[in-house]
Amino acid sequence: MTKSESLIYLINSLTKAEKKSISSSLLYSTSNFEKLYHIILNKKNSTSDSVRKDYNMICKGTSFETSVIYLHNFLLNAILDLRKNQDLNFLLFDNISKARILFEKSLYKECFKLLKKTKNLALKHEYQYAFLLSSRLELDYLLSLNYPEIDENTLLKKQFKLNEALLTIQKANQLSSLLELLKHRSVYVGNARTELQKNKLNDLVMSEMSIINSFTKENVEIDKLHQLFQANYLIDVGDFKSAQRSFYELNSLMEKNKHLWSEPPIYYLFTLEGILDTLRFQRNYEGMTYFIEQLKKLQGAHQYFNLRIQCTIFLYELIPLLDNGDFASGLEKMKLSAKDLIKNENLLSLSQNAELKLHMSLIYFGLGEFKKAQKILNKILFASRDYTQLPLYRTIRLVNLLILYEMKDFEFIKYESRTLNREIQMAKKSYKIEREIIKFVNKHNLPYLNSKRSKLWSEKEEKFKLISKDIYEKQTLKYFDFLIWIESKIKRVKLCHLLSAKANSDIVN
Repeated sequence: MTKSESLIYLINSLTKAEKKSISSSLLYSTSNFEKLYHIILNKKNSTSDSVRKDYNMICKGTSFETSVIYLHNFLLNAILDLRKNQDLNFLLFDNISKARILFEKSLYKECFKLLKKTKNLALKHEYQYAFLLSSRLELDYLLSLNYPEIDENTLLKKQFKLNEALLTIQKANQLSSLLELLKHRSVYVGNARTELQKNKLNDLVMSEMSIINSFTKENVEIDKLHQLFQANYLIDVGDFKSAQRSFYELNSLMEKNKHLWSEPPIYYLFTLEGILDTLRFQRNYEGMTYFIEQLKKLQGAHQYFNLRIQCTIFLYELIPLLDNGDFASGLEKMKLSAKDLIKNENLLSLSQNAELKLHMSLIYFGLGEFKKAQKILNKILFASRDYTQLPLYRTIRLVNLLILYEMKDFEFIKYESRTLNREIQMAKKSYKIEREIIKFVNKHNLPYLNSKRSKLWSEKEEKFKLISKDIYEKQTLKYFDFLIWIESKIKRVKLCHLLSAKANSDIVN
């Protein structure tokens, strides 16, 4: 990305508050970089070449590259100034920089006064890194001034608090490292689908418990990371009820300590996503409503963060319609809410983009619009190879097999089935649903007589019930009930009717 392309992207990503602040700063300016700013701001879908052309027409004889560099730096400084009033983290580190300047100018009292204020704010909001830096700076400055009016006890207290902060940072970093490993395995390995995979997570669990047991001091950050780790582990091993309890405890902790939220509040978003995921697994759609509303209240200063929230809301409002077989309402929901998501899909993570495409494709699949469903999935199947590393990629390929079956493309089904079969055999895992799908789609002709179809279904029904209860196979059924699709083909019943009947049955039970 060139500097001018970076500038265009930066201006297009500005929030309303940032645009207002920058516009007021440039109100009486007639400089070339101010003109460049308005050229980009007022021209949608501008490219580097088109901006350069417009700039050269308005600012003849001046350097486009120089104006780009100057404007880029100006915008970053303007956003930084604005963030100091919005984000405590920016303010604390700005205070530390100002304290350094005050000390260099021999304004020692003002310097120590500002450092003390910074330390108190950092402790109140549990910003351990800011407290550590300001405390270390204070001790260095006291040493250089030969400890004016500081007795030994006061010095020892300052050192003790600094060491406490170091220990808290160390424990938080260790817990964060374990959580990151767990999330990474979840994204690229997937939830546990065998006892062996479940046991492989035990090393992380034992390490996490060891860290928690060795830290007795009450700290919200430590508690938050502990609850988040526990809840994500429980989801990975399929214990959704216990995971839900952990997420509820975490949500209560986060709600009580809003003053400690980071910017953007990513951990609170993780919490809400986790709760919605456990409720979805249990098909408790009414319970999801409250937390979707909480998501709608959540807002950050980052465009990618707000888009992630928007995508999560869209998915969890679409999922009940999909699970209940109400594909028509799902299509209306897509028309109303998916446009911005598709337009800015490059800002979504690989996993969220894949999940978005999968659910949109399933809506078209349920409506019988198989070409549209396939077109959406092809954006994942024939896109970056990075998608192939996601566990969700296999589910997407399974849905693609269903689409191919409905389109009677049996030649391509053979090719895809062989590839999937090889992967399953190499993985040495059960993958019962995958095997059932591959086996079924390779049968070109189902019996014509209803009596023979009934016999075929009776052979599969009990087996499917056992698969549906398998905690590891439920991880795949969470996205789409592949077994009900097979049932719909055997019984010659519309998929939407069977999904609706199952949803009503779940409510009664």
